[in-house]
Amino acid sequence: MTRAAGAVDRLIALYQARLSPRKGWGCAHRVAHGGASCSVAVRTLVRRRGVARSVVPTVVRFVACYQAARLLAQTDVSGVCCCGGIPIPFRFPGRS
Repeated sequence: MTRAAGAVDRLIALYQARLSPRKGWGCAHRVAHGGASCSVAVRTLVRRRGVARSVVPTVVRFVACYQAARLLAQTDVSGVCCCGGIPIPFRFPGRS
């Protein structure tokens, strides 16, 4: 793994350990489709492909997450997913 990939990997790990558990909502893509959250998916991409080769797939994933949030916004789901610093609202059943 390159130094850049290692640094990005550590930053994502820090986000997953410190920020994500405290924000109070989950990834819209994971909620809508199951599987890995965006942070897990991007971390895996960076580890396997490096930073430069992960840019386009990361953008594709964030767009898919945005689309999942729009899909969930039409249902009885609530919360906000933060994809790359972009807050995306959605609702969960039973929450105000």
